[in-house]
Amino acid sequence: MSDEAILFEVSDGLARLTLNRPSRLNAVDPEAIGRWQALAHEIAERDDIGAVLFDANGRAFCAGGDVRAMSELAAAAESSGAESASATITALADAIHDGHRTLRESSKPIVAAVQGPVAGGGLGFMLVADLVIASEHATFASRYADVALTPDCGVSTLLPEAVGTRRALELTLTSRTLTAAEALDWGLVTEVVAPDALEARAREIAQSWIDGATAAFGQAKRLVRSGLTRDFQTALDDEARTIGAAFATPEAAARIAAFGRSSRSN
Repeated sequence: MSDEAILFEVSDGLARLTLNRPSRLNAVDPEAIGRWQALAHEIAERDDIGAVLFDANGRAFCAGGDVRAMSELAAAAESSGAESASATITALADAIHDGHRTLRESSKPIVAAVQGPVAGGGLGFMLVADLVIASEHATFASRYADVALTPDCGVSTLLPEAVGTRRALELTLTSRTLTAAEALDWGLVTEVVAPDALEARAREIAQSWIDGATAAFGQAKRLVRSGLTRDFQTALDDEARTIGAAFATPEAAARIAAFGRSSRSN
């Protein structure tokens, strides 16, 4: 197995993005953060990618930031006089956030396959995905207060967006850990499956986007995501332009014609 912090491959339109620091519960260190940011831009910009499968190696999905590695980097920077520890951590958070924003705003639908524990900033990484398929063994917790830190990785926005403000506050202000079944009930994940069915189910969803009206799926994802952060009229104008452009594509023309023939025959 490659020793890259995040594995990446593209095959037949499907990109697979895999967190690969299993010995650290896939907590992200500065190397992983830089790669996450770079890969996010690559995925958004590549025309040969129609969908993304996001998963992780090892027993945990993601424990957020590698606090130990970041503390060592911050201390080294401060001792050398390069910048304060606070500025170092802020810069790392900014890099993660740039990757998150790039993927969220892209027209590439993402499905996450969550096989085990998710904690802290790992919630933010997971919630960048548009659909989340979780193993029955997955668990979900905040844990920021355990190290006297505050939410990052988009958690303060993505978590209440997924589960509502009250539940987001409960998860971040208490030591509660959700089971997979509870996460499904809260709306934190899309679907829960048996562990041995996880990869196949996530891949089935991703493949359906590749095999279907790929561009339309991608633009629908972009519209829904961007509609959460802008005014209604701007969203309506974007919808009008996007459906107009979609209507003019050969794929839409063929599918609309087929739909019309089917309707007439019924």
